[in-house]
Amino acid sequence: MDTQTQAKWDKAAPNFDVMAGKGAEKRWRPFKEELFSQMDGKILFLALGTGLDIETFPSGKTITAIDISPRMLEVAEPRIASYPGELSARVMDVHDLEFADNSFDQIFTSCTFCSVPDPIKGLRSLRRVLKPGGQLFMFEHTGSSYYPFKPMMDLMTQLTRKIGPDMNRPTVDNVRAAGFQLREVNNLFLDVVKTIKADNPAQ
Repeated sequence: MDTQTQAKWDKAAPNFDVMAGKGAEKRWRPFKEELFSQMDGKILFLALGTGLDIETFPSGKTITAIDISPRMLEVAEPRIASYPGELSARVMDVHDLEFADNSFDQIFTSCTFCSVPDPIKGLRSLRRVLKPGGQLFMFEHTGSSYYPFKPMMDLMTQLTRKIGPDMNRPTVDNVRAAGFQLREVNNLFLDVVKTIKADNPAQ
């Protein structure tokens, strides 16, 4: 367990809903609902955080959620309990998943890989627990290739990573490097906020 990262997000948990901002949640909700509407089969969701995304899940699904922060999951408990389906949550580090190989049909992430300390290792860990032919669905914010956003985000990351996410992650490249087969990338705001769909190639 990465205790340093865990402590950072435990500290953020009490004020996380305020930090996330109602405006941002409202703006991105339709895109999340569209992405999450494709949930089917046995699903892994990370990182659940305080559970703000639960309202955008389709009902009646079987979802295992993880988060590195026990404090985050404590805040999420009422939202977990109110989900109209099977939703369980566990404290877990994506780098060291406690699931057997080929455990899940689908994996979903929501603004997650901006904060995973070793993103390629984390994505390879996801591949291990995803069935061959299984699907990865991601709602993420990433670095930008456009000027002046790229140097601005590189600079901002030196500050933001101490209290929260990195702002300049090349997440699409990381998905490829982890061995996934990209199927679709949709830019929702410039090339910063996007959805990514990828497959775990059949063995």
